[in-house]
Amino acid sequence: MRSWTIRYPNVVALSLVALSAIAVGGLSADTGPSMEGARSAKQKVAEIAQFADRPVRQPHRTTVTEHEVNSYLRFEAGAQIPSGVVDPAITIVGAGRVSGRVLVDLDAVRKQNSQRSLFDPMSYVTGRVPVTATGILKASNGVGRFEFENAAIGPVPVPKLVLQEIVSYYSRTPEKPAGIALDDPFTLPAGIREIVVQAGRAVVVQ
Repeated sequence: MRSWTIRYPNVVALSLVALSAIAVGGLSADTGPSMEGARSAKQKVAEIAQFADRPVRQPHRTTVTEHEVNSYLRFEAGAQIPSGVVDPAITIVGAGRVSGRVLVDLDAVRKQNSQRSLFDPMSYVTGRVPVTATGILKASNGVGRFEFENAAIGPVPVPKLVLQEIVSYYSRTPEKPAGIALDDPFTLPAGIREIVVQAGRAVVVQ
């Protein structure tokens, strides 16, 4: 079976986180992540990967819920989440819109640039703080793209440039030392053709 990894650079990157690429899905506000939800998500990830190795002409659809995704992030995705990023969670608003929240250590990010303006939020925010972002996930014809709408550090709204700096820092790899750009399209893994984001859930189409 082909192996593949779900990454979370956008959070929202959700980003951040998105934190990325195929986190989707339906959960009431008073229901937290669970081991059962994580097992269900893990099983669906395996089924998606297995189907990619044995595709058929008829479209194959897998529905993933927000509860399953957040449970997977809590209990199964530790090795996939960058060091310094804590407690990622997503909310599926619907009509393609997704929102994400993470705690990140901004001290490490801020040290990259010592020449900051006093108007730069990164010049005075320190320590581990919540970062939130919202945008539209468009995923069709085997390609995904995240369209930024808004972001905040704690209660303070920040421009896209600030979110990009955070995402770039925490998504760096030896292959991509500059990290991931929020506007960059990305190839959907496992033969996924489309992701239909609905309120509280998403449908993965292969």
